[in-house]
Amino acid sequence: CKILRCNSEYVAATLHLRGPDRSAMFCTALRSYSLCTRRTARTCRGDLAFHSAVHGIEDLMIQNNCSKEGPTALPQPRPPAPYPHGFESLDICDYERSFLYKHGRPPGFQHCAAFGDPHIRTFHDDFHTCRVEGSWPLLDNDYLFVQATSSPVAKGSNATVTSKLTIIFKNMKECIDQKVYQAELDNVPAAFQDGSVNGGARPGGSSLVIWERSPGRHVEIRADYIGTTIAVRQAGRQLSFSIRAAEEVARAFTEEQDLQLCVGGCPHSQRMSRSPHGRGRVPAETARALCREMLPVEDVYFQSCVFDVVTSGDTNFTMAAHGALEDARLFLSNVEKLHIFQ
Repeated sequence: CKILRCNSEYVAATLHLRGPDRSAMFCTALRSYSLCTRRTARTCRGDLAFHSAVHGIEDLMIQNNCSKEGPTALPQPRPPAPYPHGFESLDICDYERSFLYKHGRPPGFQHCAAFGDPHIRTFHDDFHTCRVEGSWPLLDNDYLFVQATSSPVAKGSNATVTSKLTIIFKNMKECIDQKVYQAELDNVPAAFQDGSVNGGARPGGSSLVIWERSPGRHVEIRADYIGTTIAVRQAGRQLSFSIRAAEEVARAFTEEQDLQLCVGGCPHSQRMSRSPHGRGRVPAETARALCREMLPVEDVYFQSCVFDVVTSGDTNFTMAAHGALEDARLFLSNVEKLHIFQ
């Protein structure tokens, strides 16, 4: 079965497409890719990568309005592999490229966020407001462990906020040494705990990097070896966490790792209503006016903003909801899922 050759020829043909003729050239490359798969169909009929490629081509043809009839690109010669095991060895620390090579299509991604009270947007687009106090795992899988520590938003309040985040990037073959990142209120560093800003001395160490977006307030961690990007922010007296993770990475856990707020949301006993009850520190109408300035769409981000401002009396919480929405705008592959209405 020569499906990997078809995949690599398609990657080579589309990797650097630019300019106004991109769509036409992309369709030409897809037709060539489809032709290559048909030529190898007999020997590949029991190969999962082959069937994945065939379905991927059909989807891409529809998405890009490509006709099945038309010119096909001539296969481009493959450059000599710099490593004895070829492309996969070269790109083992570039998840997106190696996935495209193996499956003939880009990977899917999922988004999770925790901000404010905390409010949790799960990988499945469920949305909960949690009462959780103490330390809870947001993620616990084969590649990542993320723990959020919460404390009361104000004395005597049931509402809590994230005051500490611990993120562990687990040791991975040629790519990275294990790295630990920790942020606390008024201490959002642009480095791992050992002082480094990347994945270490291994060949793929540069596939894990920290970028400082706003000094002491916003960092972004890119983990290209697992196709994952994480944003950590501080707004007011709370920390927020957002992640865009490859589906394969988000699902890489066992039954024992079942408590993950990003996967299952808050336990039922810890969920709160976002309707302001009783006497808040800021009148609800004042909070709504403040939140409307930052969040013109009255979705769950807006509702969360109102709840947080009423509960805490801290107007900086408008920035927490706004930052979470901006992260979602960047991290979600489907913009139609940006706003959640409840």
